[in-house]
Amino acid sequence: MSNRLINEKSPYLLLHAENPVDWYPWSDEAKRKAVAENKPLFLSIGYSSCHWCHVIARESFEDTEIAENINRAFVPIKVDKEERPDLDSVYMEACQAMTGSGGWPLTILATPEGIPFFSATYLPKEELLRLLQEAERLWNTEPEKLTRAAEHLRQHLQSEETPPKSNMDGLGKIAYKQFSDSFDKRWGGFGQAPKFPSAHNLLFLLSYYRSTGEKYALEMVERTLEVMFRGGIFDHIGGGFCRYSTDEKWLIPHFEKMLYDNALLLWAYAEAFEITNRALYKRAGEQTADFVLRELTGPDGEFFGSLDADSEGGEGAYYALTPGELESLLGPEDGKLFCKWYSVTETGNFEGKSIPNLLYNHDAEKGNAYIEILREKVYAWRKVRMPLRRDDKVLTSWNALMIAALARASRVFDRKDYLEASERAADYLLKNLQDGNGRLYVRLRDGEAKYAGVADDYAFSALAFLELGQTDEAKKMVEVLLEHFFDKENGGFYLYADDAEQLYIRPKDIFDSAMPSGNSAALLALTRLRGGTNRETWEAAFKKQREFMAGQAARWPAGISFALME
Repeated sequence: MSNRLINEKSPYLLLHAENPVDWYPWSDEAKRKAVAENKPLFLSIGYSSCHWCHVIARESFEDTEIAENINRAFVPIKVDKEERPDLDSVYMEACQAMTGSGGWPLTILATPEGIPFFSATYLPKEELLRLLQEAERLWNTEPEKLTRAAEHLRQHLQSEETPPKSNMDGLGKIAYKQFSDSFDKRWGGFGQAPKFPSAHNLLFLLSYYRSTGEKYALEMVERTLEVMFRGGIFDHIGGGFCRYSTDEKWLIPHFEKMLYDNALLLWAYAEAFEITNRALYKRAGEQTADFVLRELTGPDGEFFGSLDADSEGGEGAYYALTPGELESLLGPEDGKLFCKWYSVTETGNFEGKSIPNLLYNHDAEKGNAYIEILREKVYAWRKVRMPLRRDDKVLTSWNALMIAALARASRVFDRKDYLEASERAADYLLKNLQDGNGRLYVRLRDGEAKYAGVADDYAFSALAFLELGQTDEAKKMVEVLLEHFFDKENGGFYLYADDAEQLYIRPKDIFDSAMPSGNSAALLALTRLRGGTNRETWEAAFKKQREFMAGQAARWPAGISFALME
């Protein structure tokens, strides 16, 4: 038995194609059905490498009781957030406004017109069942309460105050102070666990160090990059970084590996190596780039999206090791040597097993050639014992970040192969993710390019082409941004274009999160391009965008760190 998702390309949607829930993809068909039958939407947004998305699928969406309740009272829609960043953004904004937080899986109840009146993230089965039954009761008895609440939220989110006139002067210094106030001096990073790499913050601090000579900015970056590399968030067997750390010392990660994290971290390690010439940063950067080229690169040079957090043995089972496994593979003597090097113990650090790490290895800085030989053996064995699911969507914005990072790393690490990979991926992007009118698509999979590109796609692509020295291509990207995304009166770039599908709100994503915002990246692109053009419109747009960003981030300039890079 399958539902309508069976005809989709998204690996995430296909994972739900045999659920008893009668899923629709986001489509006119689903919206027409909701309006015709006067049923609210049950909207579930997630992505294929997300652990808790798998949990709610097993607990609830494969359960017949939950499915019967959803199918009876709602029109259920499943969305891959990576394919539809516009939908993810507008409904995540609603979730944050209603609950004060967000995350995935994102659970939304909305009117037939798509205006949300309830939001949550992961819900256990019994809690979800109660929600469904209560929402069905209210919709059938007091629908006006829900529609009024939805409309009130829409008006709140849609209202946009005219940003105050401001400028960027001094914001870099304030952002530096905000980062230094929250810096973890022992383990690196900012704030408390969970800790995200957020490498664009480190790139800002490196830029700040270059422009001011402030040594503590460099010290914060160095401590963070070193402990991240030593910790378990870095995959010491296969290279590359997981999405975030659940603890303060970067030891136990949330295990999915995302292309964008590895792109931004490669960029940061390359910048740090260029400044310090410290071998550890080159090793971390190269092992990250090599992981991407080995495991997330397609036959034509395109980059795939992610590796799953879960494997056959559950979350993290792919990465967790025991002394017995290693000694059986490598032999008693080499097994013990390998375990000592990577702190793999009988007691373990993760559910009775060990996530390899170098946190307490004093010899890790200089490396060990024999350990590298053993590591290759462990890598080959690990790869076949319980393979990870790979999301092989080709996402324009994430590919652009990787193109930019590889181009930068190729110069700093003197790796011509990185430049070749970057140029090959850039050619792929232009040939396969761009239509005949110069407009970008969000993603390509299985030969199908689809969904109108959002601001991030154009802004990150502009930066990628700038890193490759392809200024004309970068200008084309910014020209589309200015024509179809820019608020010419108030400044700021809307998330989606004026000629794209219009949703219940049209937001401007301003603050950086796991990735830099499209507005930050667009300002950085304008900053770098305006010197090469005499066109007054570009200079005017640059000034208006600076004023807009400065006004929006005046109280928290650390939130637009990528835009503050020089």
